[in-house]
Amino acid sequence: MTEDWREGPLNPVPLAPQAQPQKPTGRELRRQRRRRRRRAEEILAWVLVPLICLGIYWGIAAGFEFMGSSPGQVWDQLMQVKAMMEKRNKT
Repeated sequence: MTEDWREGPLNPVPLAPQAQPQKPTGRELRRQRRRRRRRAEEILAWVLVPLICLGIYWGIAAGFEFMGSSPGQVWDQLMQVKAMMEKRNKT
């Protein structure tokens, strides 16, 4: 057992020559493009969807402002029309 301690350093083992990296195949290139496209679409969606929602909200608010009304007033008027229609159908 003590003889193992007196042995010299280990000799390095020669490595096999490394193969040149092969060009990706057509399928691999298509998968990479698809992955990049999906990632770009996801990022674009995270930016555009909130902008579209804000644009719709601002458009509706501007429309109410232009007409000199508000959503609450429109709702109250719709409820009055509904009440009138119900009263009309009862008689």
